[in-house]
Amino acid sequence: MGVVTPLAVGPGLARPYRWLCAHPHALDTLLAVFTFALILIGAAASPHTGRHPIGPLFVLLAALAGAALVLRRRFPIGVLGFTGAITMVEIVTSQDGPPRTSIVFGAVVALCTVAAGTDRPTTLRVGLATVALLTGAAMLFGVHPWYAQENFAVLAWTGLAAAAGDAVRSRRAYIAAIEERAVRAERTREEEARRRVAEERLRIARELHDVVAHHIALVNVQAGVASHVMDSRPDQAKQALAHVREASRSALDELRATVGLLRQYGDPAAPTEPAPGLAVLDQLVEGFVRAGLRVEVEAVSRDGLGPLAASADLTAYRIVQEALTNVHKHAGPDAKAQVRIVRTSAVLLITVDDDGPCAEEQPAAEEPGGGHGLIGMRERVAALGGSCEAGPRPQGGFRVRARLPLQARTGESRQQGRVRGTGGEGVS
Repeated sequence: MGVVTPLAVGPGLARPYRWLCAHPHALDTLLAVFTFALILIGAAASPHTGRHPIGPLFVLLAALAGAALVLRRRFPIGVLGFTGAITMVEIVTSQDGPPRTSIVFGAVVALCTVAAGTDRPTTLRVGLATVALLTGAAMLFGVHPWYAQENFAVLAWTGLAAAAGDAVRSRRAYIAAIEERAVRAERTREEEARRRVAEERLRIARELHDVVAHHIALVNVQAGVASHVMDSRPDQAKQALAHVREASRSALDELRATVGLLRQYGDPAAPTEPAPGLAVLDQLVEGFVRAGLRVEVEAVSRDGLGPLAASADLTAYRIVQEALTNVHKHAGPDAKAQVRIVRTSAVLLITVDDDGPCAEEQPAAEEPGGGHGLIGMRERVAALGGSCEAGPRPQGGFRVRARLPLQARTGESRQQGRVRGTGGEGVS
């Protein structure tokens, strides 16, 4: 009939409950015996028993009604029809006095089983038919007058069985939906955690690549210069080694700041230095100029726009850093780079051109043997909803062009400022 949850039984009944749940046939047999006893007790408690004692035919019908319940899981509709027919036989053909309506308990259990195992429309159809047939038979052939309490007891018990079975079915469906929702939520949390871990790994990999590739390229060039002029021009070699020391110190500082983000709670505090941005673009360009690369920077910005968002500022800095690093590595010793940064209220445009004769040999992101610099730039820009293009120019050289969308701001001025020179100024 109903479903008993583990929370509804006491500690002493927990073990028998688990055993019965593991052996459904034993539970059905126990329910059949209990129903048989309940039918006999109900008949013995009837006020008509004193004048009309219980006969062997009624005991046989009660035993058949109880025994049929052993098969209620495998044949619910058949058991309901069988127990209902036995009830009709007792009501219509009772020869030892008024019919004993307690025989209806077998049909009550069978109807509750049908309602708990089917859908609501089936429960309504089968329940109404069972209630109408058994109640009608009791009122026509049962205890007189037709409105006797025994007759209305048949109506009450059968109607209650259909309602209880439907409630059990609804509760099972509700519990199943909750369990499914919990499993789905757990799966979603795991997928979200994996996605965030992958995104964080990718972000850290981009940061490490940008820091290492830029500074190590400068260190490599300056170390080569120092080795070449060590004997002939010691002063220039000393200057190159000073640049190597400065570039390596900057690389260590940025690496320390990046790795500091991975510290767990309770570890020593991570560095609090701000991430690089366009405000320190002149320092970045100065490092390339000292390494022998000619760089021209042009920045165009409207007044009154306010500072850039931290993510856009860092992305713009990394794009210029990676583009100039590629120029320095691949465009040749006589190449010249031009950086143009244009900011409006809606977009930040970054263009890095060079005229190197070897620019067509720069690694593309799609080439299997190429580096990860262009891939990292495109991923950074895509993360902010922008676009990035990189490739050879028709007139020669190589171009990197990135477009970063910005949040629109009101009250902006139409005035523009321009800054040109070999050292750049930040756009803020």
